[in-house]
Amino acid sequence: MVWFLGHIGGIFLTFLASIGRMAFFLFHSLSQGLRPPYYPRHILRQFFEIGYLSLPVVGLTALFTGMVLALQSYTGFSRFNAENAIASVVVLSITRELGPVLGGLMVAGRIGASIAAEIGTMRVTEQIDALISLSTNPRKYLIAPRLLAGVIMLPLLVIVADIIGVLGGYMVSIYRLDFNSANYLKQTFDFMKMEDVTSGLIKAAVFGFIITLMGCYYGFNSKGGAEGVGKATTQAVVSSSILILIANYFLTSLLFEG
Repeated sequence: MVWFLGHIGGIFLTFLASIGRMAFFLFHSLSQGLRPPYYPRHILRQFFEIGYLSLPVVGLTALFTGMVLALQSYTGFSRFNAENAIASVVVLSITRELGPVLGGLMVAGRIGASIAAEIGTMRVTEQIDALISLSTNPRKYLIAPRLLAGVIMLPLLVIVADIIGVLGGYMVSIYRLDFNSANYLKQTFDFMKMEDVTSGLIKAAVFGFIITLMGCYYGFNSKGGAEGVGKATTQAVVSSSILILIANYFLTSLLFEG
């Protein structure tokens, strides 16, 4: 029994130590990244890699999510003669939850792994040490642009995902379920409010920050050669995915508490 309690206590202390290291990492990265010099070319490159190159996977995910959501809603609502509610369910579900959450999870799998692998490889091959020897702050050059790009680009990706997801539900409802196009669009715009969209964008900004922070943290602190880079990549994706789901609950409670 004493061994078991000691083991649990050790895990808890390790968890607290990890939070402390991550807090120091975030504080130093932000404090140093806000001071000049800046690297606009590097920042634009991260905008392109995180935003533009993630469009296909986010768009496809949103499209088929909207299509499946319309089909599943029709299957359930037809039992209660409530088929007219499908348009409102699709638009609210996509803009409030499915757009930012699924988009964040897909970006975490693509961008979080990429960031951790890239920075981790630079760490184990001593390229980060070379940057320091050239009087280049690695946190300012590697970490800050990615954090900024994640916070800015993920909400833009979610806007695209919302449009494509609602379009997917519209296509299935009109061409598969024989809904009236004008009535469907009217119900969509009648039930959708600006706060539904903005809440999803706020979530997306937080998720983008989490994804890039986890990727940078685990990549920057990786060690042990190729095996260490692989572990850092796995930890970045798993941690960011779990934190996205946890943050989603608290953000939903905060934004829709009233």
